[in-house]
Amino acid sequence: MKDQSLRTRLIFGVLPILVSLLVTGILIVLVGSDPFAVASKLWTGAFADLLSASNVVNLWIPLTLAAIGLVVTFTAGLWNIGVEGQILMGAVFASGVALHWPIPAPLLVPVEIIAAMIGGAMWAMLVGVLKVYLGVHEIFGGVALNALANVISITLITGPWKDANNSRGTAPFAVDALLPPISRDMNVSLLAFLITVVVIVVIWLALRGTRWGLQLKATGKNARSALLLGVPTSRSTMSAFIVCGLIAGIAGSHRVLFTFGNLRPLVSGGIGFLALLVVLLVSMRVLWVPLVAFVFATLLGGSAKLKIDLRLDASLVGVMQDTVVLVVLLFNGLRQRVQENRSKNELPIPVLITSTVENPRVIGDSTE
Repeated sequence: MKDQSLRTRLIFGVLPILVSLLVTGILIVLVGSDPFAVASKLWTGAFADLLSASNVVNLWIPLTLAAIGLVVTFTAGLWNIGVEGQILMGAVFASGVALHWPIPAPLLVPVEIIAAMIGGAMWAMLVGVLKVYLGVHEIFGGVALNALANVISITLITGPWKDANNSRGTAPFAVDALLPPISRDMNVSLLAFLITVVVIVVIWLALRGTRWGLQLKATGKNARSALLLGVPTSRSTMSAFIVCGLIAGIAGSHRVLFTFGNLRPLVSGGIGFLALLVVLLVSMRVLWVPLVAFVFATLLGGSAKLKIDLRLDASLVGVMQDTVVLVVLLFNGLRQRVQENRSKNELPIPVLITSTVENPRVIGDSTE
């Protein structure tokens, strides 16, 4: 039985990757290029030097944070499409502190990050309130709040926070308000990197070994059954949104305090939607998030080389990513169907045992 289960996991773990590589290879051939040349250019574009590698890490940090936050909501059975808006509101709150709060230098960056967490959590909490108390599905609430967050940021950039010398964003933040890089060559924020690692570990431990994590899993599996068993499903739902918003807010602060140095329209850059693909691929396994996010960041980091050297549109990378996700999801569905059929075939046959007791017992009955 264990050998059969291990073989099934290996087949459904390796086969989708091989099929994805085959499909993407065929797509590359169809557009008139060499798959091996594309792979080589992606690699050199992402890791040609320390600066290129730094760009990959700088994309990996907010992508990993957003994906870890989404794992929390996915565990609770929630499609938190609004994570993009939560990243954006985290960026807005951090920018407000950077532009208008006269705080001493040693405290300024921590206050900005805390403000970003509050902004992301508040925006996520709105999605939770709409779902729990008003019955609005989180997908519709999240999409609406994404659009509203974008409108708010553009209104601030073109209105109260307008910079006369820059029509594409606010004024550049002061040096003390920015996350410092490790060095000129290694343009990565050590603080943001350490925060990301801490978030990964904390969420992994919380989902794995705390009562809160068990309640989220119970709510995600079957909210009605969990409620009948005494699980506070409404509270679990709200807490999942808030925790995701807190983490997404940190991702937003990284975008404005390090990547750009100011607030600009669509500063989130679609990272929230890309994080959804990451979570779909890892199937809510926290420790897989950093690895898959790094692969996605590498593909995006090296995509510029495709356009420069091979004259291929950089959107080819997006097609490759979506193909991988689609194939993996198809195989996951097939695996679940195989497991369900196997479970049905292996169910024990109930055996009635007569007894002097008034009611006979049923061996193998799930109520026992």
